[in-house]
Amino acid sequence: MGKIRLDKFLADAGLGTRTQVKAMIRQGQIAVNGQPASRPEMKVDTDADRVTAGGEAVSRAEYVYYMFNKPAGCLCEAKNGHSRTVFDYFEESGRRRLFTVGRLDKDTEGLLLVTDDGPLGHHLTSPRRHVSKTYYAELDGPVGEEEVRLFAGGLDIGDAKPALPAVLEPLDAAQAAGARCCPADTGFHEAGARQAVLITVQEGRYHEVKRLCQAVGRTVIYLKRVSEGSLQLDDSLPPGAYRPLTAQELEDIYKDM
Repeated sequence: MGKIRLDKFLADAGLGTRTQVKAMIRQGQIAVNGQPASRPEMKVDTDADRVTAGGEAVSRAEYVYYMFNKPAGCLCEAKNGHSRTVFDYFEESGRRRLFTVGRLDKDTEGLLLVTDDGPLGHHLTSPRRHVSKTYYAELDGPVGEEEVRLFAGGLDIGDAKPALPAVLEPLDAAQAAGARCCPADTGFHEAGARQAVLITVQEGRYHEVKRLCQAVGRTVIYLKRVSEGSLQLDDSLPPGAYRPLTAQELEDIYKDM
């Protein structure tokens, strides 16, 4: 691979964003050939130099895996110079062929897995797999036992086949306020018109959650994905931020395959 900047090498190894690894260098956590590194722009020979972080050897990862907290207003598509996309948030997008595993609507927030591991992405998005995805949603009115029953039975959402059974869990005001997935500025109030719910689906049809709610006479006002399979959105990750998956998170994904 030859010589590249130290901060680029560390980011490509999955230790964090360029900003995060620069902080690690400044804090003295990075050494090159046993000597503390002091400059992010210093060049390292990836074939000859030994780079360590906290005493552990670092090598450029074949693939990278990121948890991204998608904000509303950005698209899950390639950079286009017109609309803001997920990849405008990633410093690595010019160096690696990143893609999102699945998609979220423009106005939907929350968990996205972003990687350059094509085989894994293809496997995880296969229609034959029914990976559970949970969303925090706010609806324009109340739902109760009848709507819960209808969701569980598999609703007609206008496709050739009914949707697979889904789980609808209404939340009261206390549950919504205490939920880690509930945004601080949601506007949900017990006496208000909105109804907070958790919705878990097993497939990824176009606008599926919104269409399920429409099928029982409700409109989604706010939507945020909080989990997908074993992967849970990190509640310390603000909208528009990302971090590498932990070794345990990645191991759990492979266990689910």
